[in-house]
Amino acid sequence: ITFNAAISACEKGEMWEPALLLLGEMAAERVERNTITCNAAVSACQKGWAWDFALQLLREMAIDRVRTDTITFNAAISACEKGEMWEPALLLLGEMAAERVERNTITCNAAVSACQKGWAWDFALQLLREMAIDRVRTDTITFNAAI
Repeated sequence: ITFNAAISACEKGEMWEPALLLLGEMAAERVERNTITCNAAVSACQKGWAWDFALQLLREMAIDRVRTDTITFNAAISACEKGEMWEPALLLLGEMAAERVERNTITCNAAVSACQKGWAWDFALQLLREMAIDRVRTDTITFNAAI
């Protein structure tokens, strides 16, 4: 609980480096990571514009068999969006489908925005079509990112 609280505080303060150090400390002390802990760390990376570390954490979660969820992927895709990394964002959408993790408006908005920032308009439009097919709610953010 102490580690979770400390990593959550790092996330709120947009301090991704201390969050990752705390995760390392957890491993050194053989404290098991859980979804909540890792989600806070991925979100800290997202808020700190550290998309590459967010993706590394996702890989570590898979290795450690820590369950991912929509929040995990939302933070990682948002990190890719901030880094203008549309290709990894789309790969993460594929991973979500493979792992049967539900997409939501936040997920798709971040992916559409990543495509927009990377000048991948065709993929952004394809995502809009998929959102309609999958009945994922669109909003003003969705259409602003696609314009």
